[in-house]
Amino acid sequence: MNPASLDSYIALSAILFVIGFAGVLLRKNTLVIYMCLELMLLASTLALVAFSRFHGTLDGAVFVFFILTIAAAEVAVGLAIIVALFRRRHTVQVEELNALKH
Repeated sequence: MNPASLDSYIALSAILFVIGFAGVLLRKNTLVIYMCLELMLLASTLALVAFSRFHGTLDGAVFVFFILTIAAAEVAVGLAIIVALFRRRHTVQVEELNALKH
């Protein structure tokens, strides 16, 4: 069985990042935007692990450990903010969240 090359991992990472970026730009729902941001973060961790494996070191895995730890905290805070906005405004649509205009 042929192991996947570094190019295929980087290509997959780039595709996932572009899908996440397009989702952030095109979607109007804050939950979907948040999931797309997480997809972009995971695409970058995939690239770090691929480079780490290609070079035969554990540096990328260490970075991924810290990134995933920060992402877990980010999920807790981000979802709390989204829930608070939903309770206040009764919507999660981006164009209706204009709290700074009042």
